[in-house]
This record gives sequence, structure tokens and C-alpha cells, in this order.
Amino acid sequence: MAALVIKSTVSQITVKPSPSDHISPRIEIKSALIPVKRCRSSKLPVLAASIHGGNDQSIEAQKKNNNANNIQSSLLQDAEYDIASKNSHPSTELQNFHGPLSSTHSSNSVSNGSRLRVAYQGVQGAYSESAAQKAYPNCEAVPCEQFDTVFESVERWLVDRAVLPIENSLGGSIHRNYDLLLLHRLHIVGEVKYIVRHCLLANHGVKVEDLQRVLSHPQALAQCENTLTKLGLVREAVDDTAGAAKHVALQKLEDTGAVASSAAASIYGLNILAKDIQDDSDNVTRFLMLAREPIIPGTDRPFKTSIVFSLEEGPGVLFKALAVFALRQINLTKIESRPLRKQPLRASDDSNSGLPKYFDYLFYVDFEASMADENAQNALRHLKEFATFLRVLGSYPVDTSMI
Repeated sequence: MAALVIKSTVSQITVKPSPSDHISPRIEIKSALIPVKRCRSSKLPVLAASIHGGNDQSIEAQKKNNNANNIQSSLLQDAEYDIASKNSHPSTELQNFHGPLSSTHSSNSVSNGSRLRVAYQGVQGAYSESAAQKAYPNCEAVPCEQFDTVFESVERWLVDRAVLPIENSLGGSIHRNYDLLLLHRLHIVGEVKYIVRHCLLANHGVKVEDLQRVLSHPQALAQCENTLTKLGLVREAVDDTAGAAKHVALQKLEDTGAVASSAAASIYGLNILAKDIQDDSDNVTRFLMLAREPIIPGTDRPFKTSIVFSLEEGPGVLFKALAVFALRQINLTKIESRPLRKQPLRASDDSNSGLPKYFDYLFYVDFEASMADENAQNALRHLKEFATFLRVLGSYPVDTSMI
């Protein structure tokens, strides 16, 4: 195979065949502006059996001696789902992160029909409760006041699983949960997409024209902005939608309504004044299913993998990171950047004053591939060569249905 050269204003990308890339060619990115640093530290744990810095001949030998099932098991047996930060980037925050626990059994299954305890944020009647029941039918849904409490309840073995929102098609990402994914040791073992249908609720006998204000979660209020503006209602934010309905019912408010689900109306004895008041009918929230242990990734159905990484500051560095997926034909479905909280600013290397100049970011990426796929393993092994930090949050089945 002849080498393919792609030229741009920032770099030269040479694509060459390599024994380590059996499906796609190996990528070498050379540029004076984008140096490729190879990690030589022996302290870095590996992501999986075939994501390491060893020679390609050993990888080829391992492939010949192991069948597909052994390759999948080695993903979880040989290493934690974590790649530590480089010694060249001594961030205190990242060094204190511990990788999630590994396992060789599926954390998605329910043995002997036992009833799982699944934590969610909110009170009874919240959309998160419905998502938890979709993710784990016949589960015991356990309400928690805050997102932090949900993570802690799983880690302390008070519950078995957790279901938390991560993004909405109208409101965007739930940034707090992105931060908590990195601060805690839980694995993403699945996802649930849930269609949100907002209702305007009030106590019985109260009419729309009697209302002066409305309570709900900030995102729910934003998703119904046009309707609420037309009604001339003052919006007040509370912790969750079902909590708003509960407050209106318990306080027997006559001038206040709530934006919540029809299930909340039934639970708290409220009247539904209007249905489907969201501005866009395509209002879908994506929830993550979390567990203490990962599932074994497979190739029998569509899988998604979620990772988080950080990079050195420099021209084209993010382009180089994304190229490891593009040149292996791996589709990215999500990219989100979050500031590194305990090291938000980086001093410029060429600054005489030493004043901070750059923001330090973490990048969260979802891509359509299973970690049982050698192509995905090679992509992350390549990313590890120049990423200052890399961690796999989970490799899990894609939810192709919505209710």
C-alpha cells in the first residue's frame, strides 16, 4: 500500500500501514508546530490488552493465540479502565483520580430476577424516575436530593445502579454530571433516551387565568419559554420538576402552577391545565446508566464508548487528537469541553511576566465503537501517545429506542 500524504497549513499527516492496525492504516503526524510526544513512563497503566506501548510483533502474536472472547475478557482483566496523566503534566487533580474497578461480569444483568435498587435525582414523579424504570424494569427507584448524592449512594453500596441525565436536545449538556463522572469511580454501563413531555399543573379549581407564577427545574422552564411567555407567568426555578408539583400541592397554592410530568400530576393530585407545552416536540433527554463495575463490551450490537482526556496547549493539538478517530473511520457523536477546576489557567511558555494565559480543558468524547473492536483500541493507544491524561468512562450498548 502506498503512503497517503495529506497536507494542510498546520501539519503533514502521513498515513502508513502498520502491523498494529489490521483494519485501518497507522497514522503518523509530523509537524514543527505539533510535536508528537511519546510516553516512556513505565508507571502508566494500560487501557486494555492491546492498548499499550509494546512492539507490534507481540500484539500480532497475541492476536493469533487468542480468540475473540479472550480479547474481550482481557479488556477488563488486564487493566483498569483508566490511563493516568503523564509525568510531564503534574496536575494534582488528575493524579488524585483513581480508575474505576474492573470486572469480568456484566453489571447490566439482573441475576435470578432480583430487584435492583436504582438511584435517581429528584422526588417521586420526576422524569429521571421514569428513565430509571425504562433502564431497569421492575427496579426499586430510590430518590436522591442532589446529583452528588446519587454518585455517593452507588459507591457506598446503598443502591445497585444509578440513572442520571447527561444532555437534552433543547437545553444541552448537564455540566455538573460531566464533572461528577470524573470525580467518582463509577462506570457508564448503558444509556437511555427519554422523550420529555411537559404539562402545566395546578391545584383543582385553579384556572390558567388565575396563575401568576410557575415553578419548575431551570431546564424545564427554558424548554417551555414560549408558552410561559404568552401566558405572562413569572418563572421561578427549583431543584426538579416533580418537586415543584409536590410543593404546589402541599402548600395548596392557588396562584402558582408547576411544569412537570403527567405522572407527577397523578401522584400529587394536581390538575393538568395544558399538555405538551414544550417549545419543541422533539424534546429528548439522554440518561446514563452507572454502576460500580463495567460491562464486558461486545460486537454483537451497536456500542458507544465515552472517554475523557486532556492535551498540551499548542496549535492543532485538538485536531491531532480527533484525527486518530477520523482516519480510522470512527464516528464521534459528542464532544464536550470542561475547564480543569483545580488548574484552570496555564502560564504561557513564552510569557516574560509568567501571567496565566491559557485555560486548561478536559475533553469528553463519545464515539460509535466498542472497546472490543481492535480499531477502537488502536485509536486510543494512538491518542495516549500525546494526551496528558486519558480515561475510558465506559463502553456500552447504544439505546436505539425512545418512549
